[in-house]
Amino acid sequence: MTQQTTGTGDRRSTGRRIGGPAAGVTRPLLAFGVIAGPVYVVVSVAQALTREGFDLTRHAWSMLANGDLGWIQIANLVVTGLATVACAAGLRRALTGGTGATWLPRLVAAYGMSLIGAGIFPADPGLGFPAGTPEGPGPMSWHGTLHFVVAAVGFVCVTVACLIAGSRFAAEGRGGWALYSRITGVVFLVTFLGIAAGRGATWSIMAFITGLVGLWAWLAALSIHLRGRVSPGHA
Repeated sequence: MTQQTTGTGDRRSTGRRIGGPAAGVTRPLLAFGVIAGPVYVVVSVAQALTREGFDLTRHAWSMLANGDLGWIQIANLVVTGLATVACAAGLRRALTGGTGATWLPRLVAAYGMSLIGAGIFPADPGLGFPAGTPEGPGPMSWHGTLHFVVAAVGFVCVTVACLIAGSRFAAEGRGGWALYSRITGVVFLVTFLGIAAGRGATWSIMAFITGLVGLWAWLAALSIHLRGRVSPGHA
């Protein structure tokens, strides 16, 4: 299978043209990267607006895993994580040799696994949620500690994935994509550090939501971009 160049010179393309049976697998896998974020965001926001005692300006979405309806957010995290891992498999098939061809998919897969882990180990209740919970952060349980640890590992991995994607795009002469990827990674990491330090402060919660939505938008855009490199006639 030959590698296609872009522009002039020997710049490498971000993805490879895939046809035949391979395309019939790669395109559906990349489609998971398009839908994973919207599903996670819509399900989380729907709960945030309807669950008694939940305040979008005070409570992190992960806290929705508590209470009688906590299973909804747990399932949301696990399903989104599985979709992200599937997307990573698509990235591995779509990317050719070059910067990030190996590690970008691995890091995205690690992020997906961290979402699954965050669902298995739910965050602790606190700050008055679920309804009836005392105000204040409350004590941290073993599963709450593991939730934070696996989430932190996943967030670092996906941040590095964004930066690697930026380097790959830069090497190909795609300055806009390179800048977009790098900004997404940096903004997301900064907002994560902010929510870790903010302890429920409104500014940190809202900033993290912005960074998280931006991250999912980037993964969807990348998946759509790479799907375009796969021959539609064989998808």
